Amino acid sequence: MAQDGELRLHLEYELADEPARVFRELTDPVELARWWGPDGFSTPSAEIDLRPGGAYRIAMQPPEGELFHLVGEYIDVDPPAGLAYTFRWEDPDPEDRETVVTLSLVGTGVRRSRLILDQGDFVTERRLALHEEGWAQSLGKLGEMLASRAD
Repeated sequence: MAQDGELRLHLEYELADEPARVFRELTDPVELARWWGPDGFSTPSAEIDLRPGGAYRIAMQPPEGELFHLVGEYIDVDPPAGLAYTFRWEDPDPEDRETVVTLSLVGTGVRRSRLILDQGDFVTERRLALHEEGWAQSLGKLGEMLASRAD
């Protein structure tokens, strides 16, 4: 996770669909709202302008607590190979700063993909761990959803 003093997140997931379909799940507001967020969270809305320089804003609702938003801009959009975007919370925690998320998709067989996620740099180990848990739960939900469609 940490390299040369930098706090970075790296995750890899095997998913039961081709890269083009996974890319759609990552970028279509309706599809994204079905799986986005840690366990118990809902996604009441997702606004996406999918182009380099385009903005996104995702509303997240925890099981208990106030609605909050994740915002950023797309840096690179390369369907179906992947995308990169900035990631920041509206009203960030003092330990937060804007990070960059890079998602890469590689076909690994018939209706199979590997999703590679890199995000950083984080200010603290605590914030890195929080993001790791959130991504793991979110991508776990995406994996389950794709697997159920493959049956």
